[in-house]
Amino acid sequence: MASPLSLLGVQLCAIGRLPLPVLIGGAVILFWIFAALTVSHWGLPDPIKIAGKRLQEPTIAHWLGTDALGRDVLSRTLFGATYSIPVALFVVGAAVAIGATLGAIGGYIGGVIDGLIMRLVDVTLSFPPILLAMTIAATLGPGLFNAALAMVIVWWPIYARLMRAQVLEVKEREHVEAAIAGGAGRVRVLCVHILPLCWTPVLINATMDFGQVVLLASSLSFIGLGATPPTPEWGAMISEGSSRFYSWWIAFGPGVAILSVVLAFSFVGDGLRDLLDPKSE
Repeated sequence: MASPLSLLGVQLCAIGRLPLPVLIGGAVILFWIFAALTVSHWGLPDPIKIAGKRLQEPTIAHWLGTDALGRDVLSRTLFGATYSIPVALFVVGAAVAIGATLGAIGGYIGGVIDGLIMRLVDVTLSFPPILLAMTIAATLGPGLFNAALAMVIVWWPIYARLMRAQVLEVKEREHVEAAIAGGAGRVRVLCVHILPLCWTPVLINATMDFGQVVLLASSLSFIGLGATPPTPEWGAMISEGSSRFYSWWIAFGPGVAILSVVLAFSFVGDGLRDLLDPKSE
């Protein structure tokens, strides 16, 4: 029996064989998750209260300067993770739950139910995602939660179509036919014999979509349909900085934060695809 130390060594060797972009992406993701969970204990200035002079350039005291109200930009950037990361988790999680459930039901049952679900998917996907999200968010009213609901409505059809395609392929396999011949019920066949083989592309797609959700949430906040002042949300901060060209540091921090999250999840998603689906290489 292998000792715990030998098992740890095997795991470390496996990690060491991962491509460098995947390792960097994973480290960046862990940093932002850690920041979202613990930044309130870092002893940073309050992201909402005045911390210094207005529009102060980056200094030792304020590494990314201050904004038009004298608030510390670095503090607001790091606290922004407590809004952007949970929103992205909620949107991706809800979209996967709704889309995968409806797609699995439609693909397995077929007929009228499948037709209704797919027509709803087609109607939703016929609109550009950003325009549909803007319309829904404007209808619901400004606010981060309303923006998240709008993004869920935009995103779930992607997973419905993806899961349906997987279910249609897997349900024709011999082991499924054998389970049906053995008397297994429809629910058991779907949940035990089909769905466990359908999650790989959904998981890969969800990982890569996480950064895109952060980007879309920031875009909605940038145009005033997401987070409302004085919430330290990345898109809202960039919107404030865009009107002050010479105070570049206001938008620099949140801009780098968004860029790092999008690239990190893209790197990890690519690595996950190569690991779980070697045929895609």
